[in-house]
Amino acid sequence: MKHTIYLALCLVLAAGCSKELTEEPRGLVAGKDALSSQAGLETALTGAYGSLLVPWSSGFTSVAQIAMTMGGDDLTTHPGSNKEEFREFDRFNVSSLNSRMNPIWLGCYKTIQSTTNIINNYTSVQGGNQDSVRAIVGEASFLRGLCYYWLTRLWGEVPVIPSEKYSTAFLSLKKSKPADVYALIEADLARAEEWVPNVRRSSGRPNKGSVKALLADVYLTEAGWPLKNQAKYAQAAAKAKEVIDNRAAYGFDLYRDNYLKIFAGGTVEDVFTLFTRGQWITYNSFYGLSTMPEDEGGWSDFFPELKFFNNFPAGPRKDATFSTQFTLSNGTTISWQQTTTKHPYYKKFTIQSGARNVYMSANPVIMMRYAHVLLIYAEAQARSTGTPNSDAYTAVNAVRQRAGLTGLPDGMSGADFAAAVVSERAWEFAGEWSRWFDLVRLEQVEAANAGKDPGDLQPAGAITKASYWMPIPGADALINPNL
Repeated sequence: MKHTIYLALCLVLAAGCSKELTEEPRGLVAGKDALSSQAGLETALTGAYGSLLVPWSSGFTSVAQIAMTMGGDDLTTHPGSNKEEFREFDRFNVSSLNSRMNPIWLGCYKTIQSTTNIINNYTSVQGGNQDSVRAIVGEASFLRGLCYYWLTRLWGEVPVIPSEKYSTAFLSLKKSKPADVYALIEADLARAEEWVPNVRRSSGRPNKGSVKALLADVYLTEAGWPLKNQAKYAQAAAKAKEVIDNRAAYGFDLYRDNYLKIFAGGTVEDVFTLFTRGQWITYNSFYGLSTMPEDEGGWSDFFPELKFFNNFPAGPRKDATFSTQFTLSNGTTISWQQTTTKHPYYKKFTIQSGARNVYMSANPVIMMRYAHVLLIYAEAQARSTGTPNSDAYTAVNAVRQRAGLTGLPDGMSGADFAAAVVSERAWEFAGEWSRWFDLVRLEQVEAANAGKDPGDLQPAGAITKASYWMPIPGADALINPNL
């Protein structure tokens, strides 16, 4: 019997998008037979990565994750033009029909489907190298944990897919509480931590240090809202310290030569990076025109808020982070105050080789870097003990010194030190979609959106905890009322 299946929720929940396929449900994923060899397992894993790399429709190579985190104070968008869907996120009035959510929702669930297939069926592999098989399953576990982590941070309660095989029962799946989703994330990352090797199997893959770093980030988030399990701070600090102490084995360090080169990928700072492989079907579409002003022929999809830019500490990091001068087609140079939006723009997303005014770049997507690990450790250690130790100071000051700043003063209280580290995270990862998640876990969304510069978009109404999570994409909710 055939079912009409829409390209949403990983072809598992049979929910909505504008395209539709007619498929045999049993043919949606490869089962045990196709995964009976190591090569079949590897092919399935390649497909799982691929679902995170389809511009505009699936995964992290579009502007979706930037749009969805505009509730932070480091990102905003054009007040007019065709940017209504971007403005909804910045103004906290997101419609369930907002298409900018779909790439993350779809990409994560497609990857979850593929990785669940690997995790559930790898024991069917005949022969093969046992260490290689375990490494593949470890990577699949890492990816599944990563995807559920993004889903629950953005949507809160989300459905957990129990099997890779389609079932009509999935059309009435209920949403799982964040605590249950985080338990699955931790279990997946524990398996990945055990089975992923110290050395990457190839670029764009995690190594054991990548897994530990993501797990540290998960623990840091669990310590805040909504779980508020403050015992997780100690776990976050311990796991991040494991990465720091073994950074040579994992090939990690701060990249100190040219700050902008970090965003071209392939430096020692990469902890986990999605490489686009230079093919048009995997290109990065948020570098280039998306973050250039229309004065230069750009699209003005996103740029920094004025208060954030003005408060950003001066120095080489600020100079590398922002573009403040622009060249018109006639050769005239204008300042950011003279652009149509009267804002500076993000330089770090216009560093691709060749022309800047492109809509598809071969640049990778830097998902996590070593600076994250250092600042996770510094914050978590101070919060877990109430007093920052010398290692915490060393970690945060390494990031500050690279930025051209002096170290934090000795003798700070744990609370003041942690707050300073959170500010450092804002500056270091400006525009890299982490600021929003920091504000959510620390319940500072309301404060960060109060007292905005008059030149920035203002919230559409009062911000509440309900504003922290996105609405389930409307087509999926229409198919399944439990969503």
